Amino acid sequence: MTHRFPIKEIARQAGLSTATIDRVLNGRANVSAQTKQRVVAAVQELTAQEAQLAARGRRMFFDFVIEAPARFSHEVKTAAEAVLPYISSAVCRPRFLLQEIMQEAEVVAALERIHKRGSQGVCLKAKDTSGIRNAVNKLHASRIPVVTLVTDIGGGDRLSYVGLDNAGAGRTAAYLIAKILGNRSGAVLATRSHERFLGEEDREAAFAQALSEFCPDLQIISLQGGGGVYSETVSQLNQKLANVTYLQAVYSMGGGNRAILETLEHCRLKPLVFVAHDMDRENKELLAKEKISFVLHHDLQRDIRAAFDHFLAFHKLALEPTTEPVSTAQVLTPMNVPTDFLREELIGNR
Repeated sequence: MTHRFPIKEIARQAGLSTATIDRVLNGRANVSAQTKQRVVAAVQELTAQEAQLAARGRRMFFDFVIEAPARFSHEVKTAAEAVLPYISSAVCRPRFLLQEIMQEAEVVAALERIHKRGSQGVCLKAKDTSGIRNAVNKLHASRIPVVTLVTDIGGGDRLSYVGLDNAGAGRTAAYLIAKILGNRSGAVLATRSHERFLGEEDREAAFAQALSEFCPDLQIISLQGGGGVYSETVSQLNQKLANVTYLQAVYSMGGGNRAILETLEHCRLKPLVFVAHDMDRENKELLAKEKISFVLHHDLQRDIRAAFDHFLAFHKLALEPTTEPVSTAQVLTPMNVPTDFLREELIGNR
């Protein structure tokens, strides 16, 4: 592997030992594919950040621990790298641990590694469990601030939450579905990626309450699981929809929308309205082709910048953030997404 960075620098970026980095760079045996990928990613991250090294200021390492489908994790990393050039008070060096499904023990172990090696801040998207809350509290006690992204951790000593107003998004989804369906009766499928994601739980609770007011004759079929991952989502849906014969709408809170659509087609279910979350690449394509009706979108770059601002303020390198960390959902349709991008999506997928 060719590179222009000292082994010690790559080791710090990857969170690995210099001996491990040396084995990977020199192609020696007994190195896992996952470790090799971490080293490759670290070199890529250092290359992307190299231009910023000329800036004056303190060098700050921030860790992103994100449990989410790859399509969303990609958006998080892209957003983080996009905002770096606009931060002048310090040289910010993000490190990424991005995984589609993480068990509680894996998240706790990752946070423990960060605790041992040190960090100036952790941006966390993970399930709300007692073990993870305890790990967050331990980081806080060591003056490593934690900012939760999109989904929160209840009862922990996190510094702040940044991301979508989840309850507001749930109510918005109910409003859109009610406006399309009117006084129809029937079933609405409401899907979450996992029962322990607090943000999605807030979305569903607000959605259920609002929909019961707007359309009392609609029955909600709730599904938690799948992690937004294709195969897991299909498996969960096939079991849930086995005895469903008519479906009016879908509210997808946790992704996996291609899997949902293909499973519905297999079950010969054709909902009149489909509300999804996040304008990732998959949803851009599905919206362009009018496979889904609405996407509840929020500015992820704004969220990531808010996270950096909280970290810098914690370390007395910036003023306390004045921007509200919670963002309002924007309702996107095929009619208000940039035409050039829709054309690109359609052309690229012919």
